[in-house]
Amino acid sequence: MPLLKGGIIEDDSFLDLEDGASFPEGASVIVSWDRLRQDYALLAADTGRLGVRFPVDSDPATLTPFVSGLQVIALEFAAYTDGRAYSLARVIRTQLGFTGELRATGDVLADQVAFMRQVGFDAFEIRSDYQPLDIWQRTATAMSLTYQPDFVARQGFAPAEIFNKRRYAGS
Repeated sequence: MPLLKGGIIEDDSFLDLEDGASFPEGASVIVSWDRLRQDYALLAADTGRLGVRFPVDSDPATLTPFVSGLQVIALEFAAYTDGRAYSLARVIRTQLGFTGELRATGDVLADQVAFMRQVGFDAFEIRSDYQPLDIWQRTATAMSLTYQPDFVARQGFAPAEIFNKRRYAGS
């Protein structure tokens, strides 16, 4: 599936590996949470990049021992109305200090991208059967100001916080 990252639509460079499947040496893989816990030593010893599909109903503290070895954490939205991944994303960024790619997967709508970026998501799995790619492309830059601090803004790609813009405009 294509991804929206940094305002650009690109191909996913990670292989989504099913439980029990062998992984190609040196490949960038995303595995289930169960597989990560079971095979972490083996997966971490490989020279490829590692990601995990972390369940939104899990305790984020259990992810702590693995954070430094992960390049991607994917959180799945079972439904676009399910807000658990928003809260989890914020915790993963602020409390666990994860600086890698935080990916939104599942029932993700282009309309929600700006809000997802505010809590730390920086990659979005695009279901082109759901919404056309051009809508996703426009969404990447549609919101130019926000009221809340934006995690991704600190990384250089996100809307400006409106209060800061107003404060500096008056000086």
